[in-house]
Amino acid sequence: MLELGLKVLLAYLLGSVMGSLLLGRLRGGIDIRSLGSGNAGGTNALRTQGGAFAAGVLVIDIGKGVLAALVLPGLALPGVPLDPAMPREVVVYGCALAAVTGHVWPLWHEFRGGKGAATAVGLIAVLAPALVVPMLLVWLGIVTTTGIVGLATITVAALAPLLVALGWPVGHEGFFWFALAVATLILYTHRSNMARLRAGTENRVERLMLFRRKR
Repeated sequence: MLELGLKVLLAYLLGSVMGSLLLGRLRGGIDIRSLGSGNAGGTNALRTQGGAFAAGVLVIDIGKGVLAALVLPGLALPGVPLDPAMPREVVVYGCALAAVTGHVWPLWHEFRGGKGAATAVGLIAVLAPALVVPMLLVWLGIVTTTGIVGLATITVAALAPLLVALGWPVGHEGFFWFALAVATLILYTHRSNMARLRAGTENRVERLMLFRRKR
């Protein structure tokens, strides 16, 4: 239990490192939570700071998901041996969920973070790489036709557990329940997006659309 607890804590602290806020400080102390939608994620970074900044944010936020799922579970901690009684997948999923939680409620940034999607991408790339291509294609299809990033993210989040339930092959047992938990969290963090979608007032990122509306 000591190994699990320490690694979950480390994963949470890793998840709490926000790409947008870290890069914002390097860019003269910009806090994008005071700009645009007020969110610390990649979409708001794109709207307020441009493509290069947003790309850097995604690299950091996806990267910490990869580290949480791929590196932390097997990391040898000083004085803390691997617990032979603890199933490895429990450690993996514990670290993965903690990283997403840290991204949404980051300790280092007053518990005001992003919506979890980018970090979830990094986790899925490690835990179920076979899902990456179909999810990416669906996400791109929605974004390039509608320009609504929130709609694309919500759809893809719900798609992951659905594909697994329908028999799509993944590398880890129990992944369905992990995907369902992450999808539930992402739907929760996108609740304001869903309200705007129902009201027809959700923002579009028109620079991402293949066919832009005429003005």
